[in-house]
Amino acid sequence: MKLVYFAWLRERLGTNEEIVELPDGVKTVANLFEWLKARGEPFTDVFEHEAIIQVAIDQKHERNREASVMEAREIALFPPMTGG
Repeated sequence: MKLVYFAWLRERLGTNEEIVELPDGVKTVANLFEWLKARGEPFTDVFEHEAIIQVAIDQKHERNREASVMEAREIALFPPMTGG
């Protein structure tokens, strides 16, 4: 699966994307965030305030943290956006 990071997430993690194989226990967005935090620094710091991080699964915005990631090809993670 491809994880894509945008804006300050990309800057703090030092990468814009990575290919990962999720552990068997990672079934939802919430599980994904827990797994990412458990990877240690810099992930622990970046995902400390996970509630503000937005998610898109296969280019579809997803607000439900219990949404499945099991069949996803790509998950994008990005900060809140503002209009102007």
